Amino acid sequence: MISLDERPIVHEFIVLDLAIRSLQQDYSKLEGLKMHAFYSRWTDLLMKGLNEAYIVQKRQLANKGIRIVRWVKIDAHFSDVTIATAGEDIALRYANQVLKMEVEQLLIQKATSI
Repeated sequence: MISLDERPIVHEFIVLDLAIRSLQQDYSKLEGLKMHAFYSRWTDLLMKGLNEAYIVQKRQLANKGIRIVRWVKIDAHFSDVTIATAGEDIALRYANQVLKMEVEQLLIQKATSI
């Protein structure tokens, strides 16, 4: 079971993971832009910062015996994330649109700090 103190850490980890995946997917599309070198460098810096935070979060969760097992898209609006803990597995349901907004907010926040 995940305690109330651990849920925000799990949620932040999921948002970080989605942000990194989103940037990796978009990175290949930067080649067609006129200022490819600028955008690539900026994206590299952003991904480096996110990867560092991701590693810290993953290590923190691993120390507590928590890991993400699987991500299942239920429909266009919801996804289930199965999380393994020391006691039992738990499935959390997330709204895709809310996750998308939180990923965008995280990326904007990190981008302004570069």
